Amino acid sequence: MEIVKQILEKKGTQVWSINPDATIYEALNLMAEKEVGALLVLKGEKLEGIFSERDYARKVVLKGKSSRETTIKEVMSTNLICVDPQQSIEECMALMIDKRIRHLPVIENDKLAGLISIGDVVKVVIGEKKFMIDQLIHYITGDR
Repeated sequence: MEIVKQILEKKGTQVWSINPDATIYEALNLMAEKEVGALLVLKGEKLEGIFSERDYARKVVLKGKSSRETTIKEVMSTNLICVDPQQSIEECMALMIDKRIRHLPVIENDKLAGLISIGDVVKVVIGEKKFMIDQLIHYITGDR
């Protein structure tokens, strides 16, 4: 059973972030440039929230707000659910499904240690299932 720390070791701990006073337009440009679906919102080193494509669709576009005039702090999600590096991937998947979220900031010793996405979690789960299937096939066929 893999844990969050192992995902971060593989993918790295770099996160893309934006200041809460930046505009939505600036955030969208950064998201497009980095090919990500969400940005952590940091004020200095303090995690303030997260801004995602979902926030943009629901809180900017549907509300008729201007991307060039609206700031991140006006629409970011602030009720963050964070995980610890020692949490299991199964726990993370359960949280993501239950809370209907796609990103989990990873906090270690009160500091941001990284970010995992639903894609990261699914990749691990599929890898574990494939390994188990391969082991069963080898066992059944006697092929070692």
